[in-house]
Amino acid sequence: MRILFFSAIAAFIFICCACTPKEPQSPPSGYGALPSPQQIEWQQMDMYAFVHFTINTFTNKEWGYGDEDPALFNPTEFNADSIVAAAKSAGLTGLILTCKHHDGFCLWPTKTTTHNISKSKWKDGKGDLVKEFSEACKRGGIRFGVYLSPWDRNNAKYGEPEYLEIYRAQMNELLTQYGPVFEIWHDGANGGDGYYGGSRKTIKIDRSTYYKWTETWGLEKKLQPQAVIMSDIGPDVRWVGTETGFSGDPCWETFTPESDKDSSEPAPGQVQYWKSLNGTRNGRYWLPAETNFSIRPGWFYHTSEDDKVKSSNELMNHYFASIGHGTTMLLNIPPTPNGLVHPTDQASLAGFGRLIKEMYAVNYAEGATITTSSVRGATKDYAPENVLDNNPFTYWGTEDTVTTGELTLTLKALSTFSVFRLRENIKLGQRIDDWAVDIWENNQWKEVGKGSAIGYCRLVRLTQPVTTQKVRVRITKSAASICLSDVALFKEPAPLAEAVGKSQKGIVDKKGWTTEVKLSAAIDKNDQTNVNLSMDEWKKIATQGLVVDMKKRVKISAFTYLPVRDNGYVDKFNFYTSQDGKRWDLQKAGEFSNIKANPISQRVDLEKPVSARYFRFEPLHVITSFNQKEAVGIAELGVIE
Repeated sequence: MRILFFSAIAAFIFICCACTPKEPQSPPSGYGALPSPQQIEWQQMDMYAFVHFTINTFTNKEWGYGDEDPALFNPTEFNADSIVAAAKSAGLTGLILTCKHHDGFCLWPTKTTTHNISKSKWKDGKGDLVKEFSEACKRGGIRFGVYLSPWDRNNAKYGEPEYLEIYRAQMNELLTQYGPVFEIWHDGANGGDGYYGGSRKTIKIDRSTYYKWTETWGLEKKLQPQAVIMSDIGPDVRWVGTETGFSGDPCWETFTPESDKDSSEPAPGQVQYWKSLNGTRNGRYWLPAETNFSIRPGWFYHTSEDDKVKSSNELMNHYFASIGHGTTMLLNIPPTPNGLVHPTDQASLAGFGRLIKEMYAVNYAEGATITTSSVRGATKDYAPENVLDNNPFTYWGTEDTVTTGELTLTLKALSTFSVFRLRENIKLGQRIDDWAVDIWENNQWKEVGKGSAIGYCRLVRLTQPVTTQKVRVRITKSAASICLSDVALFKEPAPLAEAVGKSQKGIVDKKGWTTEVKLSAAIDKNDQTNVNLSMDEWKKIATQGLVVDMKKRVKISAFTYLPVRDNGYVDKFNFYTSQDGKRWDLQKAGEFSNIKANPISQRVDLEKPVSARYFRFEPLHVITSFNQKEAVGIAELGVIE
């Protein structure tokens, strides 16, 4: 009897213990640098528009010199609502306007300079383009942001302490007169040659100290506390380090900026920007990247680029290489001189929007049954099912000591998909290092994707669709307990059949062309071979520049220059032509603006076609890469009839 009694007691205790739920677990501690509320809100915008529109649109330049006549600005058919509508058709959630570019021309009637829209012909000088854009954004239900170039090639005070007060006064006007702003955009182009009130000189500044960035950003935060501030080094959002529209893989949300060779402290334009492509694992700051690029080769509208607009399908490639790597996507849409988005650009944007909408129409993971290797207590706060609720801040969590694990999803039915999405709850930091995804195929697990970094969003595009009813997500390395907030499965729609394409019309065949043999890689029709000579070598070999004999007369309407991507970007140049190779006529002197950040093929249009047998390319100035010696880099030169 005594044995039976104690057995009964033991059984009772076992049953009670088994039925007693685990104590609710407190949330895990945040890991590493953590995002601010403003950064979290900004991250959820995903993608938004840049609008480059100013006096350059009317002078056919990328960077104005600062001596432009304001009367040139006259977009007679301007309609901000139509530009906002074009952005919305692509699913873009905001718009950042170039309120002042490097030329110093202000798109609002500022009190700080006469180089502004009040001196233009548009609306008899009574217009305010910033106001029209901000109000159109409000009507269209998207957010408004401002770009104000720190560099001003027009202002006579640039380089002096007084200019900083002018710059801050301009920012004060923009941040107090036009409603809420979601982002304030700064770039690193600061100092150089310009008009500067008529002095026409070159001004160099100390980029790390001249703008007193800590104070300037403090003013901006005071005026628009909800906005994020973007530059090479933040403080809220970092430039991804290239304008090609692709971020690195992995691209960590954290970053530790490092100064370049010319500065002891990192600053906009004074940083090892290429490291931003991948960010810094366990970086000092939560400083997520923004991937910016233009729908056209240039940032401002140029008629010569009407056949070079990125197609909807190409925009999808950029989407996966930006948002898919955890960055936001900033897509530039440059209006034409009449003040509207070109029809080709409109079609591409609308097609891209349709592709995105169709891809996200069905989440094949919805309603799946989930099993997991581990869970943080018994509370629903950390349940594996949280990865299916489409909320980036609810999550499957593991115990503090558990840094690897897996989720298995049994789908409602056999499903075909080609894209999977993973997210972390970034409110708790970027915790996961390595991951992999498997599908159940032929009675075994087959790995279909793996990588490093998840962050706010990780999209993986499979090379071909897969069909399965079981999917497994493995976290193979994590710096802290797992906080995975999302697992989703989608099917990418078929590419659109589009008329948008890259025209080869007018490009002259280089067959038979000759030049100095040591420079021949510049005309060999192979952009993988190149001329890359130190300045001393260049001066010895190319005493007159690079002279090309085309062997016959060609009617030239434009020249082309493709830079070498690693060093020796030519940013100022002369192009000459000759009938006999002895007497030369200067056809074009100019600059390749922004070429270091956007090292794509450059086109130099002539005012009118010129017939010639010879042409000559003369570099006047080059930009060198970090810790590299001054050099001239040429991948290809060409002409267009």
